[in-house]
Amino acid sequence: RDLGYRTVGRVSLPVLNESTLLSGHFDDYRLMDRHDDFAGMIADLAFPPGRPVFYFLNLGETHYPYMLTEDELPRLSGVHGVLRELGKTETGPEPPAFFDANLMSWLHAQQVRCVEHVDGLCARLLEKCPPDTHVIVTADHGELFGEDGYFGHGPVMHEKVFEVPFLEGKVKR
Repeated sequence: RDLGYRTVGRVSLPVLNESTLLSGHFDDYRLMDRHDDFAGMIADLAFPPGRPVFYFLNLGETHYPYMLTEDELPRLSGVHGVLRELGKTETGPEPPAFFDANLMSWLHAQQVRCVEHVDGLCARLLEKCPPDTHVIVTADHGELFGEDGYFGHGPVMHEKVFEVPFLEGKVKR
């Protein structure tokens, strides 16, 4: 099939690996070696003259565990998408001892740090794009940090999970 442009996918989250349905619709689709390799994705970008390219870059830096390296990775048993029960009592959800306010605050600060790291790499991305490249930056979900007793992002119908950034524009030189 020739769509008139080349489609390339680069992902760092193993749940979107080469075996998923999403990968079948790209001319080139690759799972990065690390969950935190947005810099590698940028280095891998190529814009051959005379043929448009569509890139899909799915980053892992801002996803749980919000780490840029594995050396301080918190091990939260049972976290898959969302920690649905931070402990339940008759009066409502209570965080279990391993998931206290300090850990929640630390995880939130880690995610902010990772967003700042990704933001710092965006200038490199834009510098690499040719003029008039259309860029869209968005997310697939928001994240809960204790709101209504939840941590994570799904499956749960919560307004915070639906809060996502959306930015679009053209590269101008």
